[in-house]
Amino acid sequence: MKKIFSIIILIIVIIQITNSKAFAINPSNNEIYEGIDVSRWQGTINFQEVANSGIDIVYIKATQGTTYVSPLFEEQYANARNNGLKIGFYHYVTARTVEQARNEAQFFASKISGKQVDCKLAMDFEEFGNLSTEEINAIGLAFIKRLEEITNKPVVVYSNTYTARTIWNGEITNYPLWVAEYGVSRPEDNGKWNTYVGWQYTNMGNISGINGNVDRNRFTKDIFINEDINSGEIIPEVQEPENNYKTITILRGDTLSQIAREYGVTVNELARINNIQNINLIYAGSKLKVPVNNSVNSIIEEIVYIVKRGDTLSKIASAYNVTVSEIARDNQIKNVNLIYPGQRLVIKAEATGTEMGHLCYKVVRGDTLYSIARRFNTSVQNIVNLNKIQNPNLIYPGQCLKINR
Repeated sequence: MKKIFSIIILIIVIIQITNSKAFAINPSNNEIYEGIDVSRWQGTINFQEVANSGIDIVYIKATQGTTYVSPLFEEQYANARNNGLKIGFYHYVTARTVEQARNEAQFFASKISGKQVDCKLAMDFEEFGNLSTEEINAIGLAFIKRLEEITNKPVVVYSNTYTARTIWNGEITNYPLWVAEYGVSRPEDNGKWNTYVGWQYTNMGNISGINGNVDRNRFTKDIFINEDINSGEIIPEVQEPENNYKTITILRGDTLSQIAREYGVTVNELARINNIQNINLIYAGSKLKVPVNNSVNSIIEEIVYIVKRGDTLSKIASAYNVTVSEIARDNQIKNVNLIYPGQRLVIKAEATGTEMGHLCYKVVRGDTLYSIARRFNTSVQNIVNLNKIQNPNLIYPGQCLKINR
């Protein structure tokens, strides 16, 4: 009898082991990249050492709710970018209504505006209070939809396996999953997603360049935003007059996306003009041909900024809705990581032309409708009426406001 009982137990164990292997979700792609996700808790990070440790991707916490910006967000972004890591951003959702969720998406989008992002934007919604499952899904979907609408970038859902299994349903499960599950060889089946684009497999990782523990992840190729220009599309060769272009020198930390934004063209156009095969691979010191901006409607306003203790070029660039490269070029800065308190920087804020009779002014951090109206010798009410603004106290960096000529 004892022998039969032992055999039965053995069979049960074998079945459990077999089932645990069978009922698991797989990576969406066999091309795997090592990654980490960080926030203020990791402090100042030596991203050169991180990159040398074999890490390919870093997700950075940018924002939470509608007021919180991670205090190390700008620093972590600039240093990760300068050391060649692929970057993603995530937002921690605290909304308790659909309207709050939309506002959080707007806030998140405003803080990452103008930055180079390589990976899908991530929604981290994991504390629900007394919300029902129906309310949680409505809030999460509202956040995702609004974020997609504003940024025109794809979104990934970050969730642990238990929440994926018991909370998420409906349309949200159509979005890619970044799953968190520790102590397993593969993420368990959750009944909603068959694959994952990211797997956070431990929160106790140790990486050179980071003091203390950090979340470790394995991401698939599908975590990237698809901006591959070599997707089979044939781009005809076009000869244009040389006087339509000028040549610039690529600086350390530059990306084609930043340069394209600076000169008002697309990444694909820059790649075509310069015969670049890999848009993610450009080199500091190389020459790049860029179009000359012949817009007669541009208004460039020069602002003299005095550097304060704790400033970085990335932080200043974000505040004025320009790029680090623009500031470096305008001020002949050789090392973008080296600025000094008291240093005077020339910042060029731009207002670009729109339809006849109006200018499009790009809002920068610190602007108010009153300050903009005063600058352009108009009234707040005129701007409100022209732009159909519902709340005169709510404008966003990067927003285009029509201004009467």
